Amino acid sequence: MDIRLRALGSGEYDPFVQAARAEYAADIAANSGRAPEDARAKAEADIAALLPEGAETPGQHLEVIVDAETDEPVGRLWFAERGEEGERHIYLYAIEIDEKHRGRGAGRAAMLAFENDVRSRGYDSVVLNVFGGNARARGLYSSLGYTETAVEMRKSL
Repeated sequence: MDIRLRALGSGEYDPFVQAARAEYAADIAANSGRAPEDARAKAEADIAALLPEGAETPGQHLEVIVDAETDEPVGRLWFAERGEEGERHIYLYAIEIDEKHRGRGAGRAAMLAFENDVRSRGYDSVVLNVFGGNARARGLYSSLGYTETAVEMRKSL
């Protein structure tokens, strides 16, 4: 699948954030043992703190993943500039491919397009977090050369 990235257009911010919030809350609930209502509250608070000025928050980039052939949106990408001079990197907060477009290479193509965009901005590294239960994403990132730098583990007693 041929993918391109584009900045959010007019009227796309609220649906973007609603989708990001729902996905993040579902991941928190599924992987941290929090009750769904607690996961929703955490997702709401975290996203509000990261995007205090909405789509215009400095250093934050909200993009639409688009099928380059059909110009149809197929997902969302959110990243931010992090670190200090000499140790600057891009932090990938979220990449989400819509359910009906999964399994056709859109995620891999989106990650490659994202990495090219990161290079064009003058960065040479990407940092991300993936929940342990997301085997599909972990497999994709590993196949693209990402390595684990920390592993958090839990055991319920």
